[in-house]
Amino acid sequence: MKKMTPTRRMVLQAATAGLAGIVLQDREASGQMGPALRIEGPVHGAVLNRRHGEPVDGGLKVQVWGEAPVRDAVTVNGAAARRAGTSFRADVVLRQKDTEIVAASHGSFGRREHRIRVIWDRHSQPRYRFSIDDNSFFLRDIAQKKYASLFDCFYLKGLRDLHAKYGARFVLNIYYTTGDGFELPQFPDRYQGEWRDNADWLKLAFHAYANDPARPYQYASAATLIADLDLVAEQILRFAGEQTLTPPTVIHWGMVQSSALKPLYQRGVRALSGYFRLSDGVWDVNYRFDEARSEYLSRHDALMDFDSGIVFSRVDIVCNSTPVERIVPTLAPLAQDPNQAEIMDLFTHEQYFWPFYSHYLPDHFQRLDTAIRWVTEQGYKPVFFHEGLLGGPA
Repeated sequence: MKKMTPTRRMVLQAATAGLAGIVLQDREASGQMGPALRIEGPVHGAVLNRRHGEPVDGGLKVQVWGEAPVRDAVTVNGAAARRAGTSFRADVVLRQKDTEIVAASHGSFGRREHRIRVIWDRHSQPRYRFSIDDNSFFLRDIAQKKYASLFDCFYLKGLRDLHAKYGARFVLNIYYTTGDGFELPQFPDRYQGEWRDNADWLKLAFHAYANDPARPYQYASAATLIADLDLVAEQILRFAGEQTLTPPTVIHWGMVQSSALKPLYQRGVRALSGYFRLSDGVWDVNYRFDEARSEYLSRHDALMDFDSGIVFSRVDIVCNSTPVERIVPTLAPLAQDPNQAEIMDLFTHEQYFWPFYSHYLPDHFQRLDTAIRWVTEQGYKPVFFHEGLLGGPA
């Protein structure tokens, strides 16, 4: 018997990262017969909602498409796909939160497969989350001035006014220290009752040990990140209670080692937000994701990282970087895009509220009011991303 050459051996390619899923293909066939079998959409890890398909009894019918050699017969989850040249299309009904989609081709070079997994946001509804980064000044202010109430601090009072006006909810991502001598152990525990009474709309979460240096966890070990997280969480529990502590929504600068993601999940993290933007040819504030996933998230609401179990969300607006007159023009096009309309991830930074800050914004609260008013008028409901699936029932 003639010995099979290495180029004719079937190989298993397990693309566990990125959008690829798992592909079984013949090297020689893919080289000689045109494109190898590949599901191009939805992508591996896609979070799909009612806008991505057709609701049917007990499920969501979505279209699956991709490429395969012209001569191959293709099935998707066992049903024959429609062919046109090298392309194929098929309908799949999602009935579970987590669904595996299997495309199989049958041709002269045998059977090949491409497998992906997608998440169905079954109970999807228009919703928004408001997260504020870099918090430390308001804690120092309250501790030093010994207010009778938390809301004697103009910053928390302003947030409470927005809650009263629109039902808005906020997650404040905080530092352990301001960097000038104030640290969380100096914050008193005598406001626990107020924290508890307002925990339905006001949460505290870890952001970083301090504002500086920049990008503190981009190259730091997972152990360093988790140690800082635990340090801050311990203090939040001490002075504000369990009902106020929430898992982080954004890690400072949105950059961590991939080895830190599973430990973050073990600390309760279920969703992380980033910019997923291309800057000078480099993807940044993207949790060090590969180019394919970063590009996808730059134009979609969310993507599941199955290795860690964390869903990643793209920030839709940074209020401190967006003038009042640009707030609505920034958000309105997103509401018309099925891939970005269902979830609004609203965001800003604390320091711009304070008159002593070098880049103080006198209209900062007006910017928040404009953004929150608009999403409220469009029917979006305030949520916390760590609850359920991005704020909706899991």
